[in-house]
Amino acid sequence: MTGKITALDLASGELSEPTKAYFAKCEEKLGLVPNVLRAYAFDDKKLRAFTDMYNDLMLGESGLSKLEREMIAVAVSSINHCYYCLTAHGAAVRQLSGDPLLGEMMVMNFRAADLSPKQTAMLEFAVKLTQEPARIVEADRAALRQAGFSDRDIWDIASTAAFFNMSNRVAAAIDMRPNDEYHVMAR
Repeated sequence: MTGKITALDLASGELSEPTKAYFAKCEEKLGLVPNVLRAYAFDDKKLRAFTDMYNDLMLGESGLSKLEREMIAVAVSSINHCYYCLTAHGAAVRQLSGDPLLGEMMVMNFRAADLSPKQTAMLEFAVKLTQEPARIVEADRAALRQAGFSDRDIWDIASTAAFFNMSNRVAAAIDMRPNDEYHVMAR
């Protein structure tokens, strides 16, 4: 992992057998072990908590598509200027959408992208929740319902935004850097 703190610095030793097996699965499926996972490798319990939450939010059942959840990750990370997440999740938007331009617009300014009114409402809510959580009111939830989101979808939008706000802060705190591979994916 490029950056100031490495998984081995934190682990101060070898990786556990379950972590080695999980990393081997990542290599097989993704062709890499994301540096965010390496950063959590110092503690199996923390790694498992992180991956369980991530997998539930980003891959679990939801009224939101995988692309929409990645779009939320990028919009939130753009507000927070999180280099790691903008690079990694910008690549995911490019891959899932098949549109490198969309990935770049999402990273820079999602409002420049040609999004549906429903997607725009979703991202505006995620951004407001990131910038001004105390100012979220019933009218904000009503606007999402009007755009076609269920209360469960609103939960998923909020949970995804909250998860990436937390992740962005951890990444900033330890100077987490993205894997080099993310920079060239889906371009």
